Amino acid sequence: MTKLYRRRYIPDEKLLLKNDIIVTIDDEKVVTKWNVLSPVHPFTHGASCYYLKEGFKVSKFLDDNDELVYWYCDIIETQYDAAEDAYTFNDLLIDVIIEKDGTVKVVDLDEIAEALEKDILDKEMVIKAVNRASKLLDIIYSNKFDKYKQPVEQLFTV
Repeated sequence: MTKLYRRRYIPDEKLLLKNDIIVTIDDEKVVTKWNVLSPVHPFTHGASCYYLKEGFKVSKFLDDNDELVYWYCDIIETQYDAAEDAYTFNDLLIDVIIEKDGTVKVVDLDEIAEALEKDILDKEMVIKAVNRASKLLDIIYSNKFDKYKQPVEQLFTV
């Protein structure tokens, strides 16, 4: 059975996403459904699509009534271990949030600066993260984001 891990650099942790349900998996993407581990947020569950080649994850965060709280996009670097049949999604710290009203926020830029300053991430990985965030923002601002939401949206349509 395929395993999924989330690797964070700040704080430094690697977690097995043992409760995430893999809906589909192929060479280009991994689609999952999940519930929050601790109910301290306005959202309780959601779904994510990891775009393996593009280097970002698109997540729909929902509340108890299945209402959208926001879209959350992580910039990632994916590693696959064939021997373990495991994907590790390394969080490259830059995140993009799209609010219900369409407002776009880029967050955690201070964390990527800290990661570079403290040699947590090397220069090449920071460049990769910034380029991927820029590509994602171009997609959002050119009204092409619906294509990236679609694998997640279809999980909640009746």
